[in-house]
Amino acid sequence: MERLQKVIAQAGITSRRKAEQLIIEAKVKVNGELVTELGTKVSPSDKIEVEGIPIEREEKVYYLFYKPRGVISAVDDDKGRKVVTDYFQEIAERVYPVGRLDYDTSGLLLVTNDGEFANLLMHPSFEIKKTYVAKIAGIPSKQELRKLEQGIKLEDGMTAPASAKMLSLDKRKQKSIVELTIHEGRNRQVRRMFEAIGYKVQKLRRESFGTLKLKGMNAGEKRELTPHEVKQLRALAQNGEKGLRQ
Repeated sequence: MERLQKVIAQAGITSRRKAEQLIIEAKVKVNGELVTELGTKVSPSDKIEVEGIPIEREEKVYYLFYKPRGVISAVDDDKGRKVVTDYFQEIAERVYPVGRLDYDTSGLLLVTNDGEFANLLMHPSFEIKKTYVAKIAGIPSKQELRKLEQGIKLEDGMTAPASAKMLSLDKRKQKSIVELTIHEGRNRQVRRMFEAIGYKVQKLRRESFGTLKLKGMNAGEKRELTPHEVKQLRALAQNGEKGLRQ
């Protein structure tokens, strides 16, 4: 037996908090009966409707996917471009990416059908670390990298403190490879941060997300997360949530 609002959130309809509001507003039925009590628990056999629409409950699955460049972080695309779910067609569950990676960015992307899990990980305040490796045109100085670490002013506000590390450089070709770790998820954030200090990112790959790493994988490959990995990610996000409440 699980709490009704949790089941609704896991179905990917909305967050658990919004699910609670829907219950209070008498917009949820269980086995044809309106339910307004937040403590209500349901079993796998119970039929749940949200605003008149039955929800489908399927076994939760969690995947780590190495997204190639030139793939859209979505379940479909009106321009007919390749999307993440094209790599999951043999899977019965209706999965979708957690957050997004830009079309021209490769790397680690989580894919699941657990809406509550996805909402938890995407919350901007929970500070889950994401590490990127960027191939840069030019060689940033230590002072410039320090600016990235301290926070850069972008058009949508200051970035949070980050971690920057020079991995390699080629003085002859005037190119470098820099590792940048952030915990925000703004649109094209890493590219914009480098542009703000005067450097263009030529290639970008997300190497890690929280405790997960791409190690040993090739672009286009996927693997299921272990129960322990899922538990670790939940703990990271939930610890961030507790910090907000303190």
